[in-house]
Amino acid sequence: MTDFENKTLEELKQYCRDNNIRGFSRKKKLQLIDLIKEYHKNTSEEDNKIDKEIVDNIIINNSEEDNKIDKEIVDNIIINNSENIITTMSNYNMTQKTPFNKQLTFIEVCAGAGGLSKGFIDSGFKALLLNDTDKYCIKTLKMNHPETNIIKDSMVNLDLEKYKDKKIDVLMGGVPCQSFSQAGKREGIKDNRGKLILHFIKMINILIPNVFIIENVQGLVTHDKGNTLRMIINEINKIGKYIVNYKVLNANDYSVPQNRKRLIIVGINSSINKKFNFPQPHKYKPVLKDVLEKCPESPGVVYKKDKHDIMKIVPEGGCWVDIPDKIAKQYMGKSYESGGGKRGILKRLDMMKPCLTLLTTPSQKQTERCHPIETRPLQTLEYSRIQTFPDDYKFSGSINQIYKQIGNAVPVNLAKAIAKEVMNVLHN
Repeated sequence: MTDFENKTLEELKQYCRDNNIRGFSRKKKLQLIDLIKEYHKNTSEEDNKIDKEIVDNIIINNSEEDNKIDKEIVDNIIINNSENIITTMSNYNMTQKTPFNKQLTFIEVCAGAGGLSKGFIDSGFKALLLNDTDKYCIKTLKMNHPETNIIKDSMVNLDLEKYKDKKIDVLMGGVPCQSFSQAGKREGIKDNRGKLILHFIKMINILIPNVFIIENVQGLVTHDKGNTLRMIINEINKIGKYIVNYKVLNANDYSVPQNRKRLIIVGINSSINKKFNFPQPHKYKPVLKDVLEKCPESPGVVYKKDKHDIMKIVPEGGCWVDIPDKIAKQYMGKSYESGGGKRGILKRLDMMKPCLTLLTTPSQKQTERCHPIETRPLQTLEYSRIQTFPDDYKFSGSINQIYKQIGNAVPVNLAKAIAKEVMNVLHN
């Protein structure tokens, strides 16, 4: 069992979130350790029972000699009844595709600050290459992954030859797709972003990974009446080797204290003959209190005096509609008369609810992200915690650059949930 005594308070809380252990938010370190141990005591007997009927029906996809199940190996099988996944504690080769003693690998392009890659690395994958064009993101990646090959360049210029024979397990990235709609219609593109998805598909065809993942905004589903997404999938289908599925996932369903919806497109190499299942929502939906309570001070932007004086009268969870009409009208100007919701203006967050989607700054007029209790924008460490980066994850650049990197990132816990399902496909 994990040595919980050597964990920090925040690491213990994160462990509770990852394992859906309730009632941890107000407990001190020793109380948390007792809570976790009690949880394991109550679940271990049920989870570790080996169902003889299931073991008898295991099919090992190897030779007749390999199909003889050694008693010692069978004794090490643990059946996780809650998720119906059979795993093994040995290095026994249960499949021809991916031996259990082989560390799974990935390449990520458009990696940004590394939220997606951090989730995969924490889940046991090894990064062979991380790529981005932003110098601050590159420095952030290098600070956190000093042993990894990290390249600052357009993904179009990457030399893939040395990776062709490595049999990459996962190729992934948050590749811009919206401009592809014009490219698909052969009407030309005003910028080069639309060409990136075409090159990513070319990379799939060159490397033939076991799995590819494209992460994007949920609006891609309806962009150009759905034509953009259909054209992308059609281009991938021309390779003729992948079963493609996509789904919009809300990060709050996966131990992230934020409502943040992202489109995840997953392709599984048809030679694997294994269906990919998107992760099931976790039982516990974290709220801001889980990460903001006792959060250490960190750098952040501040309000000017006139903005501060207005924000301090906004109640927790409220916005411009909750302040005197005269003040709201003066602050909002012409937008006050335009009608509509505009509930992001002068928005103060709520401790007992998930955060609204983090953006590249916490203090835009139309999309305010004011601390629930204190009259100030969210600070950078609070931003990072809401995106479920660990507290020791380092970001480079100015305060504004750090906000931008974090705001654009994939939440780490969402990435972990996806990585777990990918690992199930490759290891089963």
